[in-house]
Amino acid sequence: MKRMLALAMAAFFLALPLAARADDGFDAGSMIIGHVTDAHSWHILDYRSSDGAEHAVAIPLPVILINDGNVDVFMSSKFHHGHADYKGYRLTGGGSEREVIVCVDEEGNVIDGKAPIDLSLTKTSAAIVIAVILLIVIVFAAKRAYQRRPDQAPQGVLQGLVEMLVVFVRDSIARPMVGEAHYRRYLPYLLTLFFFIFFCNILGLIPFFPAGANITGNLAVTGILALITFLITNISGNRHYWTDIFNTPGVPAWLKVFPLMPLVEVIGVFTKPIVLMIRLFANMTAGHIMILSFVALIFILSNIGGVAVGGAASVVSIFLSVFISLLECLVVYIQAFVFTMLTALYIGMAVAEPHHAEPHPAE
Repeated sequence: MKRMLALAMAAFFLALPLAARADDGFDAGSMIIGHVTDAHSWHILDYRSSDGAEHAVAIPLPVILINDGNVDVFMSSKFHHGHADYKGYRLTGGGSEREVIVCVDEEGNVIDGKAPIDLSLTKTSAAIVIAVILLIVIVFAAKRAYQRRPDQAPQGVLQGLVEMLVVFVRDSIARPMVGEAHYRRYLPYLLTLFFFIFFCNILGLIPFFPAGANITGNLAVTGILALITFLITNISGNRHYWTDIFNTPGVPAWLKVFPLMPLVEVIGVFTKPIVLMIRLFANMTAGHIMILSFVALIFILSNIGGVAVGGAASVVSIFLSVFISLLECLVVYIQAFVFTMLTALYIGMAVAEPHHAEPHPAE
């Protein structure tokens, strides 16, 4: 009880400066959506100078635009956080609106119907590069550990964790879902999928650079992962798989002539990857939004009742944020497991051979 009281008091006094910074211009929706969506720069923090002006600290990222056959490359800092045009381009949106780069004329007017092809390295793209580099370093470090100590038990936390996850994916996902005859062929993809999602989810929970980006909360990322699964599944599909789709066994003939069941099965082929995409996106985004909502509650209540009310509410908000963060630690693993497990299940259904019933002995 004393420890809980001490923690509550610490949370109260630590949150007082946060509550004191709240003002009437605080936009909770813009803050929350701005943190979970993509951007052309990596925002770190905002601060207010002695003259009352607000300044943003952000890491600029490369902007790559193709317009009228010309390629323009420059850093996002040229836009000055959307307050300046550069080379006939303007960065619009931000906060609760999606950032878009548009073309402007010499007088600063937006040219309707004209927009460059944006191939910029955004926050999500940069975070993916960082995640892949760190993941490669971790995997190769575990590999070197095995080379130094061949045919021995893993030593250290890193090597033990990597081996545990590899064995788990192999024995609990790939082998039972894909089948003994085919699982080795698809194990590299399933391992890559699990480790990438798991590692990106973990980085999303760390609130400071170079982590903190909501990688798996981006529909483009989860959509590409689902698309790869869709292609592998249907390219690997054998004759039995396609026969079950267009000539489903055990279905009345009139349903096949009318093609109701084949239509349903074909729709199912496309809805499976869509479900994969939306499930991962929704679960990871929801956790980030809940945590940010509890933090925003401090500022909202401070605007309504003053610093004292905001400070008191911060105790509850911080406890709830910690609770959701701990829950998210479980979700990051569950979502990586579910996505990989369903992928293995779809592949297993595509490569499975028909099981012929053995004849019963004559009585």
